[in-house]
This record gives sequence, C-alpha cells and structure tokens, in this order.
Amino acid sequence: MRATSLHVVILAAGEGKRMRSARPKVLMPLAGKPMLGHVLEVARSLEPAAIHIVYGHGGDQVRAAFADPDLTWVHQAEQRGTGHAVKLAMPEIPDLAHVLVLYGDVPLIQRSTLEALLAAKGALTALVTELEDPYGYGRIIRDGIGRVHAIVEEKDCSIEQRAITWVNSGILAAEARRLRVWLNNLSSDNAQGEYYLTDVFAQASEEGEPAHASHCRNPQEVFGANDPWQLASLERQYQRLRATELATLGVRFSDPVRFDVRGKTTVGRDVEIDVDVILEGHVELGDEVSIGPFTRIANSRLAAGTVV
Repeated sequence: MRATSLHVVILAAGEGKRMRSARPKVLMPLAGKPMLGHVLEVARSLEPAAIHIVYGHGGDQVRAAFADPDLTWVHQAEQRGTGHAVKLAMPEIPDLAHVLVLYGDVPLIQRSTLEALLAAKGALTALVTELEDPYGYGRIIRDGIGRVHAIVEEKDCSIEQRAITWVNSGILAAEARRLRVWLNNLSSDNAQGEYYLTDVFAQASEEGEPAHASHCRNPQEVFGANDPWQLASLERQYQRLRATELATLGVRFSDPVRFDVRGKTTVGRDVEIDVDVILEGHVELGDEVSIGPFTRIANSRLAAGTVV
C-alpha cells in the first residue's frame, strides 16, 4: 500500500500531423479502441486518487470520447513542451502526492512495468529502456552506479551522446512537491525552444539526489505512434501479445499472426481458432469451441462444443 496518494498525468495534447488525419492522434484506434483508452485502462488499474489529462489539439473530440466523471481535464492552449504540459496539471495535485506521467499515444505500457517504476525509492524515477537504434530518443546520462545524471534530447546531443543506447521512455514518477519546484525552474533555452520535462533530471542531480532508473525490458511497451505505419506496428504487437496470452491458456491457433481480438475474450479448454478470425467486444468461448477461417464474432457466448 502506498504511503501517499497517486496522481496520474496523461499528456494528450499533440496534434499528430504525420497521421494526416482530422482526428486527434490519441483517438487513433488500436484493437478497436482509441490509444488513449488503452492508457486510461492501465492507469485505472493502479487505482490512483485522480487522473489528469492534458489536452490541446482537437480537445472537444477527445473530451467527448472520454466523458468519464473520474477524469480531470487540463487545457494546454499553446504547445510549449512536455514540461509546460505537466506544469499545467500540477495546481490540482497536492504536495504530498506521488505523480506518474504517462502519454496518450503510448498504449502498450503494462501495469507490471509501472508498478516496478512506482516501487523505486527516491524523489524521481525514470522509466528507461535500451535500443539498438536509439535515433530520435532522449539519451540517458548515467553516473557510475547507474543513477540518472541527465537526459539529453536527440537534437541537443553531442556526437558522443548520440552513441548511447540507453534511452528515455518519457514516463516518470516523482514526488509532487519536488516536481513542482523543478518544473518552475525549467528554461526553454534549447534547440526546440520548449520546456523539456526531461530537464528535471539534471536539477535533481544538481541537488545531490540523482534519479533512479527503472528498466523496461521490453522496449515495445514504450513505443509511441506518430504516423500510420507506427500505429500499424503497434497493432501487430498488441495482437501478438493477446494471442500469446490466449495460447498460454490452451487456445490452439492455426496461425496466431492472422488473428485479431478487439475487446475482452475468455476461453475454456481445447479451443481451436483457424486463420483470419476477429473477436470483438465481450466474447466467451466454452470448452472445445472450434472457430473456422474468415470469421468475425462480436459480443457473443459460444457454448461448449460449438463449431463456427
């Protein structure tokens, strides 16, 4: 049980120009549900005291899609960086709270990964991962015992720093009281002219308390989607995860790559699923259910022995 309350801040203000769509990026569908919906699902599983969503582009559409009473909405009228976005949410967060920062376009993050991040001791913890090709990601500058000395954004990296393969996911956890001070000290003197959330790590280090690094062993959990191809890649990864989960429960697939689930599925024993099957909504498959190829099943309960 946490000693302090948890407040989750979800950054969802980006326009997503590379999506080439009138729809806000966080409303782009993944497995039949907006990306932001997946992030909210994992955030709620942590049972926070409050969830704050920072919105901007297409805000009316985003709020209409998630008109839930447990959400606090924070408007970022001008896109001035991630540090600015989190700062806007802080007035609603008490000093004694713990803050978790998530992103509305990073939908594959798992509860277990976030629980490990929140379990780390200290005022500030970064969720980090290692990539063979770190291009585009902020690099983790660590001290001799692995603590985070600073995070340097790609465009501000030196040649030596670009060679670092440990990268920032963007997700972090922090004590609200300390985070509030660090955010107030941010400067926009950088290549982008923005207030970087990552600059809080250098401040923590300067105060003699470098941040901890919580390692995400599966980099795909922290991948975001900035264009349709990246979104499609996340879709396939999501479906692979769902197929793996069902296979561990005993489901036999003819080809797990040619299977999609878009909702919640429960299964009995000896279930067989052929190619190009789509399960939507709430689907229950009883013992010895067999589903043939090219089948779509939505919001249904199939009794034991059913053949489709």
